[in-house]
Amino acid sequence: MRRRRTVTDLPSGTLVAGVDEAGRGPLAGPVVVAAVILDPARVIRGLDDSKYLSEERRNVLEPRIRERALAWSVIVVEAAEIDRINIFQATMQGMRRALIGLATLPQLALVDGNRLPKQLPCPARAVVGGDASEPAISAASILAKVARDRLMLAMDTEHPGYGFARHKGYPTPEHLECLQRLGPCMQHRRSFAPVRALLEPEPVPEQVALL
Repeated sequence: MRRRRTVTDLPSGTLVAGVDEAGRGPLAGPVVVAAVILDPARVIRGLDDSKYLSEERRNVLEPRIRERALAWSVIVVEAAEIDRINIFQATMQGMRRALIGLATLPQLALVDGNRLPKQLPCPARAVVGGDASEPAISAASILAKVARDRLMLAMDTEHPGYGFARHKGYPTPEHLECLQRLGPCMQHRRSFAPVRALLEPEPVPEQVALL
């Protein structure tokens, strides 16, 4: 194994939901949040932070998680909402909605990162690096990543020319060049600086009166 998993100090049988997101950093597309309650009787081997897994491996694990988990939920927060309330608040709202969307209410939520959303339906802990240390968070990471990648593949068809299928909306040199050449599409996050810079008119130079 690449690393050890932490053991959460909870009584046996406690319903724990892992929560994670995919897509905070891209210039286009949604942020996707997932929550998963794993079934201890149906172990899923090979869970890990989705960033450390190949696309092929994620696509193998994703249906297993959906099939074997006690409950799971995937929430999409669109670019327009990200622009309206900012990416941090959009992620927090997505986490809250993902937990509310679970068919079974967990007794504890383990949220990847160092911040917790407000008004959660259950007690919660923030776990830094949790996507690589807590199996339920790893499972949520995989569901969120696979769901978002599929959305970006569809977006590539709807908005050809930007290369969304390859870079998934992240600010790669290719994406920045396409953005400069084509201008933003409706899926670009207008509140993000590289996109906003293309939409705001350049300031008019001050005119110096000639005496």
